[in-house]
Amino acid sequence: MKTGGQILAVLAAGLLAGCVAPPDARLSEADRRAPAVPERDRVLYAYREAAIALRAGDDAAAKARLDDAIARIGGIITNDAEAARARGLFAAERTKPFIGEPYERVMAYYYRGILYWREGQLDNARACFRSGQVIDSQPGPESYGADYVLLDYLDGLASAKLQADGSDAFARAQALAGERLALAPYNPATNVLVFAEYGYGPRKVAAGQYGEMLRFHVEDSPSRSARLVLDNGRRIVPLPVYDDLGYQATTRGGRVMDHILGNKAHFKAGADMVGDVALTGAVIANDQARRRDRRGKDDDDAERTAVGLGILGVISKVAAAATQTEADTRQWNNLPQRLSFAALKLPPGEHSGRIEFLDREGKVLEQRTQRVSFTVAPGERDTVVFLSELKR
Repeated sequence: MKTGGQILAVLAAGLLAGCVAPPDARLSEADRRAPAVPERDRVLYAYREAAIALRAGDDAAAKARLDDAIARIGGIITNDAEAARARGLFAAERTKPFIGEPYERVMAYYYRGILYWREGQLDNARACFRSGQVIDSQPGPESYGADYVLLDYLDGLASAKLQADGSDAFARAQALAGERLALAPYNPATNVLVFAEYGYGPRKVAAGQYGEMLRFHVEDSPSRSARLVLDNGRRIVPLPVYDDLGYQATTRGGRVMDHILGNKAHFKAGADMVGDVALTGAVIANDQARRRDRRGKDDDDAERTAVGLGILGVISKVAAAATQTEADTRQWNNLPQRLSFAALKLPPGEHSGRIEFLDREGKVLEQRTQRVSFTVAPGERDTVVFLSELKR
């Protein structure tokens, strides 16, 4: 006669063996050398590659990646099937298609707006900046207003250059900036727009007992501001901080998925506790049956109790182990921390100089200084200069 303990061992081995997936032998050698991007990560890779291309001056590649990402964001938001699966107990949040947190989606539209402006399409650029404002806002009980200074400022500047009224957007931008930054009044005659970024953006981390809470780590960059020095130092253009992505990430508030993951964590803890109690009870009942068996008295009730509790315990422990509580920490990992801007009026021709990054005390961080050169073309189209402390 098998004892309750032996039966439990067989049950546990069978259930746990069913959780182990066989190795995937379908990948070819070429696949292993250059694995395809999973469909759920296509937007994430497009984000990262767009930033790299923009910093390398490859506008065509940056536009292609951003257009692909923005198109997919719209399709993913309207398709709840993958997201619904990720809300299930046994599917991880990271299995759903990535679209990013609001600050990440905002940056896709911000970068695309810069490229539209460079092409002379100010109406499309303004539409991108406004789309970023919509993404940053959140209607409902836990509502948030859009609070990117630069998006509002650029919205109004584009309007002014299109001979429309940008005063409302300017007023919103100045209200958001407060006393820390006095914004320059719009001058439609400016013909050079300088977009600058510096520091490294926020990092996502999973916190909580089961990694169910998404948190953001912001390692403050030594680069607290910047300035553009042109034409042998004859012109110095301040590039102060308009917006900080670390602030944007950490002040957003909770996500709907946070509540779902919290419920998953609660279930996981409860199932784990039930499993512990049931398995302990099974051991006690099995021990009682074995003692009576040694005395020559069968105790079928104790054995059935041991087996029943054992089955319940194993199922509960397996369910707890299979519950996927971890927050999705996939991230657009080459974003900057700080965004800056300046609009200039320069004569046509070649201009050169350097961009300097300054620390908290206003001292130049010499090793971060970069050479800058650009050409201002004659005509009505603005020259758009994009400068980044980040290399990739």
